[in-house]
This record gives sequence, C-alpha cells and structure tokens, in this order.
Amino acid sequence: MLGTVRTLRRYPVKSMLGEELAEADVTWRGLRHDRRIALVHRETGKIASAKNPRLWRDLLTLSATVGDAGEAGATGAGEPPVRIALPDGRTLLATDEKADAILSALLGAPVRVAHTPPPGATLERSKPEEVLAAGIDAEVGHDETEIGTGAPDGTFFDFAPLHLITSATLAHIAELSPRGTVEVERYRPNIIVSVPTEPPTPGAPTPSPAFPENAWVGRHLHIGDELMLHILSTTPR
Repeated sequence: MLGTVRTLRRYPVKSMLGEELAEADVTWRGLRHDRRIALVHRETGKIASAKNPRLWRDLLTLSATVGDAGEAGATGAGEPPVRIALPDGRTLLATDEKADAILSALLGAPVRVAHTPPPGATLERSKPEEVLAAGIDAEVGHDETEIGTGAPDGTFFDFAPLHLITSATLAHIAELSPRGTVEVERYRPNIIVSVPTEPPTPGAPTPSPAFPENAWVGRHLHIGDELMLHILSTTPR
C-alpha cells in the first residue's frame, strides 16, 4: 500500500485552469473530458500552451468546466458542454459561434477552438531556466514538441493521458520555493496521491521525502479494484 488518492482533477481545455472532481470515469484515453479541447493558433497551427508564457500566460486567467449532457450547448454526439469562465466573470460555451473571436481578443492572438488536433500538432515549450533568468516577457529559447506521443491519437495531452503526482513531491516543492507554497494547478495533475511520511512497520525503510513517484516508472500502479496504470515516465518539470 503506497498511499491513498487525495484529489482528482481535470482540465477540459488545455492550459486553462480546470476543476476538482469527487469521482471520475477513467479509460485508456484518461479521465473523461480531460484535455478535450485546445486552442490552436490560426496562422501557425500550433497548440496554445502556457508552457510558452510570453505568448500564452493569459490562458491561466481562464478556467473550464464540464456541464451536464442535457444542458444547452451539448454537442450532437451527446457530449456535455464545456463552459469557459472569463476574467470578468462572464462565461462562454466552447461551442459558441463567437468563442473564437472573444478568446482571440482576450489572448491577443488569432486562435480557434479545436476539438481534434491538427495532423502533427506541436507546441512550444520555453526553456524554463531562461524564463527564470530573463522574465516571462522576454523572448527566450524554446523547444518545439509534438503532442501526445504517449497518448491515443486525436488527444491534446502533452505526452501521456494521465498525470499523477504525490503529496510528498508537492510538499517538497513548497519547501524549496521562496514563498513556501506551491500551486498544484501549475503541474496539471489528474491524480494526487497522499503518501505516508513514516515507515509503515517498525524496521522498514523510511519513504523518500520527495519525488517518491520517480521510483514507480516502468511499474504498474493499482488504484482501487478496477484501475491499473502503467507508469511511463517521470514528469520533466
């Protein structure tokens, strides 16, 4: 027994703030409705991602939630609507015909709401060390990466369809931060696992105080009776 599930989260629109859930359906495509939609730059065809803060940091002023299938704005396929909360308190359905224009004006770039990624979709990931040194407004180096190489086709995940992080890792990051706190939304996890900080039995080794999930790569993790995850990789951040 490694720990217990503390929190479930999903992010219906890529790089926007999301919602906390009491329960969630999980399939081979991840949490249902997670990263269901993304914004695509209409001229470059690249996915809008807050990993390039100079261009897209205002995405973090928006949040997205999933409604009920019977609500207005549901798709013809019976998918419930995705509602985007704007900084001024207004809400906008992702299917609204004015969504592209409103979001483009807010973000200062021509974007469109995309329900499926364009072929070979990529995003720009700014080099974090350069951002820290020069500030978020500076033009710094970046890597261009193809999205979803560890996820099913047609999804907007950076890599894999689920992201897990432990309470120990979050606590350690907070300790390292000059502010002494950490915003879990920064890491976009779907599952936060609370892990013990004391040995489970007398004489057993003390669990690692930080980043214990790094030792789980290549292994299978059971959550409850039905869900089994195969841990593919550590998180670069």
